[in-house]
Amino acid sequence: MNIAIRIEPGNGANEAPVEYRWDADTDILTAAVRQGVVGEGMTGSVEVMGSDSSCLLFDVTSGRINGVEVAVWPDVRKQTALQPPAQFEDARVTLPARASQPGIASLNVDLSLIAEADSAERTFHFRIGTARPARVVRIARDILLDVDERSRLAGVWLLNVPPFPAEQVRQ
Repeated sequence: MNIAIRIEPGNGANEAPVEYRWDADTDILTAAVRQGVVGEGMTGSVEVMGSDSSCLLFDVTSGRINGVEVAVWPDVRKQTALQPPAQFEDARVTLPARASQPGIASLNVDLSLIAEADSAERTFHFRIGTARPARVVRIARDILLDVDERSRLAGVWLLNVPPFPAEQVRQ
């Protein structure tokens, strides 16, 4: 199963700040977008489970992605040359409610999930499913989405991630 999305012009709403929070006990990283939500679509969560128990959880309100939580870390591939895309378009992205399930509150999707980070772990890229050509859209100041030619979510970029809390160095 894939995650279908709808893309509309961003109209400047893509400068919404992203608030990052690390949970030092569990290594969970949360990226929350602080913006007013207006729209139609599902409200709830979309969970992407990787075959290695990795997990991305999208918080969705009125069809808009308001946050991304990396709930279980996959092995993160360190890429010294990992750079966020220089070219992207500002967009409003919605996850439409399915007519057959209008009251749906959560959706679980099992797909391959690959995590990459730059050497400083300030830029993270999560590829969802198989590698495929995609365009990049910005939904908030520090969150980019890879969207394939069939308007399906293909990846997530988290930019300017603060360092993991120094007092709790990961093992």
